[in-house]
Amino acid sequence: MLAKILSGAVIGIDAYRVDVEVDISQGLPSFSTVGLPEGAVRESKERVKAAVKNSGYHFPADRITVNLAPADIRKEGSAFDLPMALGILAATGLINRESCSDHMFLGELALDGLIRPVRGVLPMAIAARDQGLKGIFLPVENAPEAAVVEGIDIFPAHDLSQVIGALRGISRIEPFTVDIERLFQAQTLEVDFVDVRGQENAKRAVEIAAAGGHNLIMIGPPGSGKTMLAKRLPTVLPVLSFEESLETSKVYSVMGLMPKGHGLITVRPFRSPHHTISDAGLIGGGQNPKPGEVSLAHNGVLFLDELPEFRRNVLEVLRQPMEEGVVTISRAATTVAYPAQFMLVAAMNPCPCGFLGDPKRECTCSTLQIQRYRAKISGPLLDRIDLHLEVPAVPYRDLAGISEGAGSAEILKRVMAARRIQKERLSRTKIFINARMTSRHIKQFCAVDSESSALMERAMERFGLSARAHARILKIARTIADLEASPEIRPPHLAEAIQYRTLDRKITR
Repeated sequence: MLAKILSGAVIGIDAYRVDVEVDISQGLPSFSTVGLPEGAVRESKERVKAAVKNSGYHFPADRITVNLAPADIRKEGSAFDLPMALGILAATGLINRESCSDHMFLGELALDGLIRPVRGVLPMAIAARDQGLKGIFLPVENAPEAAVVEGIDIFPAHDLSQVIGALRGISRIEPFTVDIERLFQAQTLEVDFVDVRGQENAKRAVEIAAAGGHNLIMIGPPGSGKTMLAKRLPTVLPVLSFEESLETSKVYSVMGLMPKGHGLITVRPFRSPHHTISDAGLIGGGQNPKPGEVSLAHNGVLFLDELPEFRRNVLEVLRQPMEEGVVTISRAATTVAYPAQFMLVAAMNPCPCGFLGDPKRECTCSTLQIQRYRAKISGPLLDRIDLHLEVPAVPYRDLAGISEGAGSAEILKRVMAARRIQKERLSRTKIFINARMTSRHIKQFCAVDSESSALMERAMERFGLSARAHARILKIARTIADLEASPEIRPPHLAEAIQYRTLDRKITR
């Protein structure tokens, strides 16, 4: 007999429907799976056989053929265990095939019949809704992330017997629901800018970066607070919208990194990979492509500490996603695209020993050593980083003082005010922040008067700035003007923006 059970699989961060077709015919006992199954799918036959038997059901001693359609796309993962087991039982007549026709089934089976969580449930729930299905049967652990998709019922199950009982009408599984508004209200932040003593200039630069969505690199000696500032940047970024949260959560769902019990990523991600990471780990890839750190930082912050210690080929792959906000990975079998709209925040020492420019410690590096150290970061990559910020060592009086600077809540208010101005100005475009402006937008929204133009010309000649650096300065100046609610870019705004191109200047001892 023939039975068909609906399931799903993922390509990139999007899912598609998979029909699990099971045929049982007379012949020598066998179990074959076709439809381009990967290793975990091919091994599922042993798990399915043991789970069915240990759940108290008869496993047919006949010729079993399982086809995963469409058969021209490779299938991976263990989510097909549950639909395979149900297909076999439906083909033997234990389950009414009509009861399975309008639901999707996902889950890995343990040998005793328990249903274990799987990856990619969120995009598969979206695909099931778009296919017009009524509901999804899935593992209990995956229910919170699937339940954020409206318009489809989510049925969490502990084991195979519970699903079979529900399909036969013997028992009932209550649909799982989640309060999305409460998810966003429940977020808590453990860090705050009020913890940062001194470094008011650095705080100002971080505020500008947050207001315009600009990339930022911090240069300073060890212990000056670069990492501390970077970790607090997400606290002054606007709260994720539902659409942003859903897109970011899809990446985490595909990677199996969704926090336990959470249906959505409601706090902007902060990713800080080690400098030994490979280019595939950073950008994504592999034989079966997976998202990298740039995609896990989507709609959040990617922090690269000790930037010159990263391998050059690893850093160079950042250039394309920084410009386009998406990573496209091509393989012989498929091409996938992952979102990668992130704020890059990097930190580095000013020289190999770390004390160049420190008034209290002498730098032991030669000019040639400093040049080689900074040359590890290519010019094209630096041009794509808007703000170059010097972070000096913190004086003792600032560390010991009792006065506190602005906290994250106060800074966030100013950032939100600037973002509202940008959103209104860019309302007729497809972008919402100054950092995403193209040359056409810069020409339209970043006009300067004759005095500012003369100032820019002198800076270009003195520092040898590139055309891309010129565009970055205008973007930063536009953001500074927005923070002051100024409709025009004035010379003070431009002067402050120019000083944030530290690495474009010549090395001085």
